[in-house]
Amino acid sequence: MIKSVIDGPVAQRDAGALLPYLALLLALAVVEGICNFVRRNYSVLASLRMETEMRNDFYAHLQALHVGFHDNWQSGQLLSRAVADIQTVRRFVGFGLVFAFFFLATFVGVLVMLVRLDLLLALITVSVTLPVVFLSTRFFRIYGVIARRVQDQQGDLTTVIEEAATGVRIIKAFGRNLTLRRRFEAQARLLRASNIASVDARAQAWTMFTFFPNLNLGIILLVGGLAVFNSGLSLGGLVAFMTYLFMLIWPLDALGWIIAMADEATTASQRLAEVFDSEPEIRDRPRARALDRCEGRIAFEDVTFAYPGGGAPILSGLSLEIEPGETVALVGRTGSGKTTLTALLPRLYDVTSGRVTLDGVDVRDILLRSLRAQVGVAFEDPILFSASVHENLVMGRQIDSDAELKRALSVAQADFVWDLPWGLETRVGEQGYSLSGGQRQRLALARAVLGRPRVLVLDDPLSAVDVHTESVIEKALSSVLRDVTALLVVHRPSTLALADRVALIDAGRVAAIGTHSELMRTQTLYRALLSQEAETVA
Repeated sequence: MIKSVIDGPVAQRDAGALLPYLALLLALAVVEGICNFVRRNYSVLASLRMETEMRNDFYAHLQALHVGFHDNWQSGQLLSRAVADIQTVRRFVGFGLVFAFFFLATFVGVLVMLVRLDLLLALITVSVTLPVVFLSTRFFRIYGVIARRVQDQQGDLTTVIEEAATGVRIIKAFGRNLTLRRRFEAQARLLRASNIASVDARAQAWTMFTFFPNLNLGIILLVGGLAVFNSGLSLGGLVAFMTYLFMLIWPLDALGWIIAMADEATTASQRLAEVFDSEPEIRDRPRARALDRCEGRIAFEDVTFAYPGGGAPILSGLSLEIEPGETVALVGRTGSGKTTLTALLPRLYDVTSGRVTLDGVDVRDILLRSLRAQVGVAFEDPILFSASVHENLVMGRQIDSDAELKRALSVAQADFVWDLPWGLETRVGEQGYSLSGGQRQRLALARAVLGRPRVLVLDDPLSAVDVHTESVIEKALSSVLRDVTALLVVHRPSTLALADRVALIDAGRVAAIGTHSELMRTQTLYRALLSQEAETVA
């Protein structure tokens, strides 16, 4: 178009002949505007949909992974992948990848037009831009290493911040503010140094990406100008050629930006793949079935269990049977395997050998959703979410009536919720720290008994309540335990009143089992453990 305008109406000084060209240029401008709108609209919408689906898939995969996976991963690393890395991939797909195709199409189209205009000048352009290809390959290799280091260090820094936020009470109680701040500053300095290295790498590469196209402009202007003087090229042809070169300057100048985005997206994808490629060890077997009716008969059959990478087994050849409606208390030294045993029934972990059965069915052959619907759990360290009391209690379960909710709160002696500013709708803050330890435990206990599960697993759920409240809770809980099968981890002698039988756990085995009075009469270790606990309570 430009060549035709200059060599035609401009050279012939025919102003009237410019009007058709003007109309055509305006039409091309309208087409370009429409194409830009469509491209931006659809590419952004598509990339945002992709980001949403990736984040949903990532979260669902995290929830499907076994507890052991989360034990070995820093939460900050998972958080940075779920947020920053997925955003990085989305930015590249929505912008970098689109512009890469656009620039490639532009480069090929312009190169074809350059060859049509002047073969010599086109060959000069190709030869001058060849070093850009070498530089871009080298930059991609170097920047990829730096981008991975930056993203890993962002995850480490996120972990430091998260731990400082969740552990603020411990930090302040021990006066370690300065120590944690120094730890944060040291990690921030590492990230800063890596970011500066990335800036330096981009600066060097982008300088060359800018230099060679401008060098090419100078050479073409010189050689093309001589060709115009020698009548080897028309003035319109030279202007058109130079205009096409100007169309290449921005793509070549943005090449470093696209390569940097591609590197960051590549390393982000690799980091995401490290999580996505982790297979859930606790999963439904192909022939797993639901429990239509649960009586609550539990059996641990020659169970051996060792934590992954944990060395010696915690449980070794342990066998224990619990009849429907029976409450069995677990008593033992610290580290004897009591809490580990309670984690095997709802399949937070799977046994290393042996098996755990519910109503004679291996729990690994029961659908996880069905198994965990039958088992209510309350841990010694209650975890509450940054949500309302009501949301923490129901955890998304379908509750038939408010009476069921009130009953659970009454059993757990958690009636204090009615005195909170907004009752059940009061938000309890992250991990429930706006409540006392005893209040958190009582809510966790109410959550466990809500919905009337057939099996209850209670890991010393009353350790943070006073003796009087414990007595009241135990009296209310005894009526609940009459209808369910229960496994209790006991540290206080008073809690043993809830148990029909007591299992003494020692060195990962059931050393003895019987009633409280039988074990007091026959087991020296049992008497010693309860004596220590009684002294601690006193």
